[in-house]
Amino acid sequence: MNDRAGRRRARRLAIGTAVVLALAGMNGPWLYRVGTEKYHQYQINKPEYKAENGKWEIVDFPEEYRQNTIHAALLHTGKVLLIAGSGNNQDNFDAKKYDTRIWDPVKGTIKKVPTPNDLFCTGHTQLSNGNLLIAGGTKRYEKLKGDVTKAGGLMIVHNENPDEPITLPAGTKFTGKENGKTFVSKDPVLVPRAKKVFDKATGKFLRNDPGLGRIYVEAQKKGAKYQTGTQDNYRIQGLSGADARNTYGIAQKIALDKKDFQGIRDSYEFDPVAEKYIKVDPMHEARWYPTLTTMGDGRILSVSGLDDIGQLVPGKNELYNPKTKKWTYTAKTRQFPTYPALFPMLNGKIFYSGANAGYGPDNVGRDPGIWDVDTNAFTKLPGLSDAKLMETAGTVLLPPAQDEKYMVIGGGGVGESKESSNKTRLIDLKANDPKFVDGPSLEKGTRYPQSSVLPDDTVLVSGGSEDYRGRGDSNILQARIYDAKTGKMRSVADPLVGRNYHSGSILLPDGRVMFFGSDSLYADKANTKPGKFEQRIEIYTPPYLYRDAQPSLSGGPQTIQRGGTGTFTSQHASSVRNVRLIRPSASTHVTDVDQRSVKLDFKKSGDKLTVTVPTNRDLVPSGWYMLFVTDDQGTPSKAQWVRVP
Repeated sequence: MNDRAGRRRARRLAIGTAVVLALAGMNGPWLYRVGTEKYHQYQINKPEYKAENGKWEIVDFPEEYRQNTIHAALLHTGKVLLIAGSGNNQDNFDAKKYDTRIWDPVKGTIKKVPTPNDLFCTGHTQLSNGNLLIAGGTKRYEKLKGDVTKAGGLMIVHNENPDEPITLPAGTKFTGKENGKTFVSKDPVLVPRAKKVFDKATGKFLRNDPGLGRIYVEAQKKGAKYQTGTQDNYRIQGLSGADARNTYGIAQKIALDKKDFQGIRDSYEFDPVAEKYIKVDPMHEARWYPTLTTMGDGRILSVSGLDDIGQLVPGKNELYNPKTKKWTYTAKTRQFPTYPALFPMLNGKIFYSGANAGYGPDNVGRDPGIWDVDTNAFTKLPGLSDAKLMETAGTVLLPPAQDEKYMVIGGGGVGESKESSNKTRLIDLKANDPKFVDGPSLEKGTRYPQSSVLPDDTVLVSGGSEDYRGRGDSNILQARIYDAKTGKMRSVADPLVGRNYHSGSILLPDGRVMFFGSDSLYADKANTKPGKFEQRIEIYTPPYLYRDAQPSLSGGPQTIQRGGTGTFTSQHASSVRNVRLIRPSASTHVTDVDQRSVKLDFKKSGDKLTVTVPTNRDLVPSGWYMLFVTDDQGTPSKAQWVRVP
């Protein structure tokens, strides 16, 4: 009996062992992954790891407050403006569903703000009064060739009457003299009067140069038979007498080919205190994908973009005067691709890094250089590596801004190219003969890199993708910190969320960095599943916030004139080594020309710090800034908001 019982126990033990081994074999990979992930979480949460590499966390937004964030700007209230407009969603556009949110990163509150128009792919910059200027946006979504059902295209309207302009309303019909086909205008158009031309030597009248107006027209009915293949003159229905003789249309091909996005002229100032949009005078040109850059005198330069016909604005740049709230053209034209990276220099000129975010010919306006807006002179800068891969590249003014050194990061080929660059390029604009030299390389070719200047004179570089809009599951889950003093770049903790097209980053007043957006074309490596917009916001806490306590900073004036001083209180004044004024970011499409970190001279006396703001208005444009102090360990304080009037 005892032997039989022993054999039964042995048999049960053998069967049980076999079952356990079988289950372990089936679940081994899962158990391994769970174990590996738990170990990874243990490692990245160790205090010593965070003190060396920092930490990433996802912000928990209630679902009803999530949106497809395209643009973000830090406001002087400490809140963050998150703009989606239609959020790259045709259904939202058709329903006129436009979104804006205000997020308070300290209190965690989120507020919806009424959005007056589709500010998807607008331009923006910080104004001296603390408002955010927003100009341009979307009039029409693009239509790919197979989706276009009505032939459409550009009609140039001529007015040969030298005495008065003429306005044609939306719905005006144009009938071809040769092809007999009729097309209808989508918008009203004002056609200026003709210009009388005289011989300068004799004063004799030579001719009238007709005034020209541009308008998008579309066939009345669907179908390929309404396309045209050649240029034709068009009679304008509804006109009679002299108007009919003086006014006519000329169009090239009107077809079913791809129709690009169209821009709008509308401009707004966003008031951070009232938390609402205020309409101001519209631009002269409609713009989609424009760059807005603050000049030293406070005016705003608006450059490039697709117009109301869906064509690249032909070098007609504008200046906004915050005092009059009006726009004027620059004296001369200069063409750039859309969202060009344009930065104000210390001599009043504009630095163009060559980086851009999209549309435009591959051989016009892509060379980096220094632009004098007043004279229109443009001096090209040599030495740029991977010069053909500057689309979707990032550009950052390295700290401190006084040094006028820039870094250009990554980039890709024009359009939907698969090519991408792993280069960083550095340029010192104070050198006798400025030229680009290569900086530290990235591990992978990187389109859409985000970069944020930190208070300790380093730059956080993160995210991006190897391919266009993250195709082929090519998002790059890597982050690096570049030290502007040593020229070295080191890896830090990896982000949790992939970021590519329609993403960006913003430095917060507490020294952390927020990341938003990402608009992958596909959701899988095989490029078979459509992508989904990334609505999660992620926060990176840099290593300097895992050291000892931050130095304190309090009191002091809220306003300091250029050349003036302000005295602040810090219990750690004796350990303070640097003081920086950092301009708040306004970020979209790898373009953030607002951010800059200005070095301030300072004196210590007990627990008091007296800081001096530089006098150069090109270095310190008027407006609100974050004032940080950094101690001898490189740990920054929380920022005090200061306005330079």
